Amino acid sequence: MAGGEDSSVGQGVTRRRLIGGAAAGGVAAALPVSASGGSRTRAGGRRADVVVVGAGLSGLAAAESVARAGRSVVVLEARPRVGGRILNEPIGGGEVIEVGGQWIGPTQDAVHEWARELGVETFPTYNEGSYVYHRNGRRLTYRPDTPLLGAIPPDEGAAEAGVALARLNDMSTEVPLDAPWRAPNAAQYDGQTAETFVRENTASPGGRFLVDLGIGALYAAEPRDVSLLHLLFYIRAAGNEANPGNFERLINTAGAAQETRFVGGSQEIALRAARRLGRRVVLDAPVRHIVQERGHVMVHSDRGTVRARRAIVTLPPALAGRIRYSPVMPARRDQFTQRMPQGSAIKCQAIYDRPFWRDEGLAGQAVSDRGPARITFDNSPPDGGPGVLLGFVEGQFARALSRRPAAERRAAVLENFVELFGERARHPLRYVERDWSQEIWTRGCFVGFTAPGVLLDYGEALRRPVGRIHWAGSETATIWNGYMDGAVRSGRRAAAEVLAER
Repeated sequence: MAGGEDSSVGQGVTRRRLIGGAAAGGVAAALPVSASGGSRTRAGGRRADVVVVGAGLSGLAAAESVARAGRSVVVLEARPRVGGRILNEPIGGGEVIEVGGQWIGPTQDAVHEWARELGVETFPTYNEGSYVYHRNGRRLTYRPDTPLLGAIPPDEGAAEAGVALARLNDMSTEVPLDAPWRAPNAAQYDGQTAETFVRENTASPGGRFLVDLGIGALYAAEPRDVSLLHLLFYIRAAGNEANPGNFERLINTAGAAQETRFVGGSQEIALRAARRLGRRVVLDAPVRHIVQERGHVMVHSDRGTVRARRAIVTLPPALAGRIRYSPVMPARRDQFTQRMPQGSAIKCQAIYDRPFWRDEGLAGQAVSDRGPARITFDNSPPDGGPGVLLGFVEGQFARALSRRPAAERRAAVLENFVELFGERARHPLRYVERDWSQEIWTRGCFVGFTAPGVLLDYGEALRRPVGRIHWAGSETATIWNGYMDGAVRSGRRAAAEVLAER
């Protein structure tokens, strides 16, 4: 799952709470807050230099940058917790699993360095042993240390898929990270879906299945949903200027985006950052209305109104467009937010007394053509106990499964696990799922994406400030778009924008 973040929205604050009790705007002197990482006191009547909407990684990173610069800041968060699309779930014995974004990998330096500063350690994703490949009722195992897809039999279309992915990598190098709509072939690429590309570049059902599965795993959407230009940008953004991205870095584990996890769960980053900010962070404060007036903004939430010189909105565009703005947003910005939906993802995890699949030399990672859970990982804690199998239900499978009763969802996912790892997978000690499309302050995961034509006609509205309102969030990132690292970078970029203004 992409390490994405989002958060949501908030009314009222006293000056003392706005500044958070910190001397000279510093972060270290923040007042204590709840275990959820924020304060539930009212925000009404507060004044600040900057108000941040959303306490995901992007909003917290922005707020920290503003506070470090000696400016006053308040963060309004709709949820009763911080973290947005990252969330820990306790499973007993002091262990947690992540039901939202969780992984980091090479070149994701911003989130890695921030976590280290906050004292959050990392550990490698379990990746020892063989992977499972399951298609058309045929189950086989292969070693992941072979070249990409190289261990999958030729009759499964692996070589063909590899050629298609290599072509995507080559095409992505043409796409500017800060303005993909200015790519030399932008009109051609944004005039078609990713599915169009796949059909033109694969001939066999096996090759098409592999490429489709990879694209679906990036967005929790179908290739038919996504603009080819957005896919090329997404590939290019999976790195930095010194080390450009590629498709393999997005989908692989070793040396790629799924390589590493956080001890104590990824939400620990948000919790610790919020504790340092103290009472600057206001929970249960969904923002309903942002009013721009001469020299300031008024941000109205369910817990009061904050007056500030500038606002940073860190929500994904699909949610940012649901806030009421006065004056109304420019037509291009408003229409843009109507055209960037969230993916459809259900994260399902079965907890066992131990990771029994390791006894058979399996890494716990599998791909399958059988829904609903077509991709799995070993999501066990660092010491391997208890054992946790993670299955992703994405795209059309999530849209269908979401409508079914909980017992049917559980049975369907466990049946996938049995097909992949044997009968012992049928009876977990506990089963946990999180359907992010049902979350009122998220409405989908992993990331927002665009259909054909959107980047070309509306892309410039993605990050362009509107008066005193600035935009952040993982969807606005130019490096590691859609991931926790991109969220952190976007928050710091927006903070730098507002700090540069008078």
